[in-house]
Amino acid sequence: MENYRGSRLLEGLSNYASLNLDQLNFVVSHLIALALAGFYRTVLGPTKVSSNVRHVFGLLFGIWIAYFCFGYQALHIAGLPAICYLIMLTNSPSVVHTAVLFAAMLYLSLIHLHRQFYENSTFGLDISGPLMVVTQKVTSVAFNLHDGFNKNDENMTNTQKHYALKNVPGMLEYFSYNLTFPSIMVGPMIFYKDYIDFIEGHTIIMSSKDTSSSSKSVVVRAPSPVIAVLQKLTVALICALVFVLFLPKFPISLLKEEEFILGTSLSYKISYLIIVTTLMRTKFYFAWTLADAISNNAGLGWDGTNWNRFSNVDIYNFEFSLSLKESIDSWNKGTNRWLRFIVYKRVKKYSTLVTFTLSAVWHGFYPGYYITFLCGALFTFASRIMRRHIRPYFMSSTESKIMYDLFTFTITRITIAYITFPFILLEFWGSMVVYDKLYWVMHVLACLTIWAVPQLIPKPEPGELTEKSGSIAIALSKAGPYSDAVGKID
Repeated sequence: MENYRGSRLLEGLSNYASLNLDQLNFVVSHLIALALAGFYRTVLGPTKVSSNVRHVFGLLFGIWIAYFCFGYQALHIAGLPAICYLIMLTNSPSVVHTAVLFAAMLYLSLIHLHRQFYENSTFGLDISGPLMVVTQKVTSVAFNLHDGFNKNDENMTNTQKHYALKNVPGMLEYFSYNLTFPSIMVGPMIFYKDYIDFIEGHTIIMSSKDTSSSSKSVVVRAPSPVIAVLQKLTVALICALVFVLFLPKFPISLLKEEEFILGTSLSYKISYLIIVTTLMRTKFYFAWTLADAISNNAGLGWDGTNWNRFSNVDIYNFEFSLSLKESIDSWNKGTNRWLRFIVYKRVKKYSTLVTFTLSAVWHGFYPGYYITFLCGALFTFASRIMRRHIRPYFMSSTESKIMYDLFTFTITRITIAYITFPFILLEFWGSMVVYDKLYWVMHVLACLTIWAVPQLIPKPEPGELTEKSGSIAIALSKAGPYSDAVGKID
């Protein structure tokens, strides 16, 4: 722990409990934040104190938590939004979004590179995590400003219209938004207008999934979040126990051992990848669910029916999803919202590839990240083709639908493990060796799906399939005797 720059106040307890000091500080800071959140909601609620008091309280304790966990490195968490704020004040709204995105990503990238080459992951908790959240926030504000100043309503999506800003936020509001204590460590990422609604005590119930500023909205008071907080704390505790008790039995480092590479079967390798990647996810489940509990206890996250409006992960939907898209949509949801808002809905061509590329750079520069995200783009494309061309033929009866769902559930579990192990292994050649010993089987299947399925199985027209009429055999017969891609069939 020589490189750790956070508080050493609990070093004695860390040694006594055989826990890494950075991990102990992370947990303790979150428990303190949990208690502060209850005070924030009940004593400093929006009906009891002014918005400025709430801004100052959230900002000061956010700075304290950052300093407790990172020491002088916490200056980065204030420095990045300060630089971007100056850019917002001095640049034209027509270019402010690109200028802030460039500056924020450059700053974050330098921190990532410093960690990768000079600290080499020697400790688990580092400043890049909070900076990743801050990057999302400052860039979203810049895009909100660009939309508010430079776009007509007819040129914006409903979401862009809803979040558009006509003025640069005040300094107190801006820094409070970026550094508030419930979300400073791991999020969740929310948009600026949602944060102001939270500060002022409003929960906006949106009239549609993609809300417009002109649509009717209802302002309600959220009920007590205590039950939701206790439930999420229980889930976080279970995830922590699973991570601590079981991950050591399935180390990711085994993937680099000759015993695993040469001495195990294909089925064993795939099974091990599924187990180890599932166990690694519990680390993220713990952090995100704990942070969600803190936000809920502060009064943030009510959507009109439950306290999951800004939850960063839907564990059940991710683990039991029937497609890769469902899994992606259920994982790191705050980042998904950010990427969809600033890239996916704005880029006209190759939006999926550009989105995955930005996501990879945002995460850092370990080769494993890029392998995972490039594979993610490939397999997402293949999954879309499967769903469009094959799924409709299995919807004609309950039995065939169940069979299809079981198949896609299994394939999705394998695919997730297959494309995400490089993300935790980090290494390029280590990942290539594993893929080589897996015979690139899923890559081959994905490429075949992209190339062959559209040629052999036509996408049915709406209403074309009737009950009991759909089958792959019928689909193949409709493909005809000739396919431009495959060639003439004698």
